[in-house]
Amino acid sequence: MSLNGHENQEQTVPTPCEAEELRYDWSVDEILSILQSPLVGLVHRAQSVHRVHHEEGTVQLASLLSIKTGACPEDCKYCPQSAHYAKKTGLERETLLDVDTVLERARAARAAGATRFCMGAAWREVRDGPDFDRVLEMVSGVREMGMEACVTLGMLTQEQADRLADAGLTAYNHNIDTSPEFYSEIISTRTYQDRIDTIARVRKSKIDVCCGGIIGMGESERDRASMLQVLAGMDPHPESVPINALVAVTGTPLEKQNPVEATEMVRMIATARIIMPKSRVRLSAGRQSLSREAQILCLLAGANSIFYGEKLLTTPNPETDEDIEMIREAGLHVLEAER
Repeated sequence: MSLNGHENQEQTVPTPCEAEELRYDWSVDEILSILQSPLVGLVHRAQSVHRVHHEEGTVQLASLLSIKTGACPEDCKYCPQSAHYAKKTGLERETLLDVDTVLERARAARAAGATRFCMGAAWREVRDGPDFDRVLEMVSGVREMGMEACVTLGMLTQEQADRLADAGLTAYNHNIDTSPEFYSEIISTRTYQDRIDTIARVRKSKIDVCCGGIIGMGESERDRASMLQVLAGMDPHPESVPINALVAVTGTPLEKQNPVEATEMVRMIATARIIMPKSRVRLSAGRQSLSREAQILCLLAGANSIFYGEKLLTTPNPETDEDIEMIREAGLHVLEAER
């Protein structure tokens, strides 16, 4: 057993030249070998790739607001917003926020340094009508502030994706969550292909894709590599790849899962950076359980965006001031919004 907790094996981490090339044909075994490689070498390789493709020393701040909370008909085992677990989680249903309230929050986020404002609604799928029209107004309003606008609304038709594009939407978030092999252990109300189809519609509308997943749900390391393979097989790669650690919420089926180790997050971020060199890798849910030093190591491993603020949808997130202080302590600076 090696010091990093993995069996000794041949290192197959790409050389700098290989790692800088965009590839869409990574095998699960290749990715797993990178994921399990000695940690110090892995971080060094990821940082080398990062410096080639991204402005050195910058971190994008993204703020996420739940614009419609709870009563989702999906049965995702990790999610307190699922109607299936509402009695146990105690999360009350909230109606869609009005446009003025959302734009007020967006202005506050911009003033605090955010360049992307993300809006999440607990829907299985978008339904045409007044609520969707309201979301389109929110998107247009955020874009008029000079910020990137991102939404996550569940499944979309092509016409709905096109309407979001016409409203100026920058990116659509639709995570694949885990590997195709492990997916049925977590969700039964929506298929893996449903997710892939929605992503394809978003791409066809020329909206950037924000797509990542969650670790810590009981999956194997091979599942993690398989999830990354799906992401890295998208051509082009997702412009944004959020890496989430499970927040085990009381009342959900995954409430007793052990916390994700900091080094597991570092490995996922570094591997994502190597195989998707141009994507913005986002340190997302689960940061609350990481020390400041662990988060800085994630930034060193190739993360160049964080969700910040008091809440990440319905789970805690480090306070804004703490995030800014951490970024400065690391010798980095916040990517500025358009003026």
